[in-house]
Amino acid sequence: MVRISVLQHAPEQHLPTRPGDPTPQSRNLNPLMHPFARARERTRALNAAKLDRIFAKPFVAALEGHMDAIETMAKQPDSMVNVASGSWGGGTYSSVSCRVVLTDGSTDVIMHNLSTRQVTKKIPQAHKGKITGLSYASADRLLSCGVDRTIKMWCIGEENSESVLVGDFKVDYLAIRTHFASFDRLFATASNIVQIWDETKTSPISNLTFPTSTETITALKFNLAESSILASCGSDRTFTLYDIRTSKAERRVVMNFQSTSLSWSPTLPTLLLLASEDHNLYTFDVRHLDRPTQIYKAHSSAVMSCDWSPTGTEFVSGGWDKTVRIWQFKDGKGVQRPEVYHTKRMQRVTSTVFSGDARFVLSGSDDGNVRIWKAKASEKLGVVTARERAAIEYRSKLKERWSVDSEVSRITRSRHLPKAVRSTDKLKHTMLEARRVKEERRRKHTRAGDSKPKAEKKKIVVAEQT
Repeated sequence: MVRISVLQHAPEQHLPTRPGDPTPQSRNLNPLMHPFARARERTRALNAAKLDRIFAKPFVAALEGHMDAIETMAKQPDSMVNVASGSWGGGTYSSVSCRVVLTDGSTDVIMHNLSTRQVTKKIPQAHKGKITGLSYASADRLLSCGVDRTIKMWCIGEENSESVLVGDFKVDYLAIRTHFASFDRLFATASNIVQIWDETKTSPISNLTFPTSTETITALKFNLAESSILASCGSDRTFTLYDIRTSKAERRVVMNFQSTSLSWSPTLPTLLLLASEDHNLYTFDVRHLDRPTQIYKAHSSAVMSCDWSPTGTEFVSGGWDKTVRIWQFKDGKGVQRPEVYHTKRMQRVTSTVFSGDARFVLSGSDDGNVRIWKAKASEKLGVVTARERAAIEYRSKLKERWSVDSEVSRITRSRHLPKAVRSTDKLKHTMLEARRVKEERRRKHTRAGDSKPKAEKKKIVVAEQT
């Protein structure tokens, strides 16, 4: 009998497992059989980096409705699309005569829907003068405060929103904040002191202040993991940690420059992000406040706002240099080259916030517009098929693997900046370099050991008080 050798192949190994899946391909992984594999992969990485910059169109839409500068924004914690915004006073728009009519300075609170990009509710004449703080107490209740020395709670779930006057006193309230996850109906306000309120009462239940403090508190936020911990920053270059269980300030840090905004990390409960007037952002570990964990330098003017992504992997900042910047944060460290967003008409950015799904960033600026940006500039909006998703992930891995290549790195890092921002950056770098040279020359002509170089992180904190 003759023995015959037969090659047998299983058909299921050469057919897609599901309709629409790519056809499996058999490959010989022997490197000797592919002498040009690395060259081909580098070319693909270059093309992936170029495609990423070609399709980088981050601007989505502008939400109109305000007639003056946007001062504050708040997102509804249990919703992906609802955002409220408040502005300065100054005027209302007449669509019939197409002109601006001056009023008594009353300001409106506007609620936007990000998916439809429409105004879902408008509360006219919410406050007289600037609205300084907004915060959702629940899905149908919104708290607001302003320089008219009033605190109001709005029932936004009803067709005709009505306000309940919580407080009317002799101080300007500059910030208001609730802890949405807390079952207690408590919220905090900031003026010259921090006050804790109960929604059912018309007077504060406790006052929090540092014994030697004479500051005006400009921003405050509750810790996302521990609802009794509260942080604030003030006009006397300090930021303070409070514990509402003990009704006192626990720790206070004095810095070189004033902090304008702060935000707690959603994934690292002890990490606090600060935006400062010295053009930088700082992350502090509240267990070690003698120095920041990292300094973020990119803005060419004062940073006015900051906010963490719900995923804790990135944060956004906006400043007086008329740009919005998104910073990546991985393994406890941030990337020093952020994504930069800007437009010709956007003025100084005063408020920034991430959307609930971390896919979009909202910015409010002096020109009265709330702008929606993509968190990833080249991300495709709409339905993404399985093949497209696989191709996107493959190109992302290629860019990450070849990030050390000079050409790929240059294309990935290239950003267009307005001429004014670029010239300001150049001037700032010249001044910093001159300061560095001056310190080196001074140290060179000083007796050995008398003048030692000091790490930059150690220069930030002036004093820590308990």
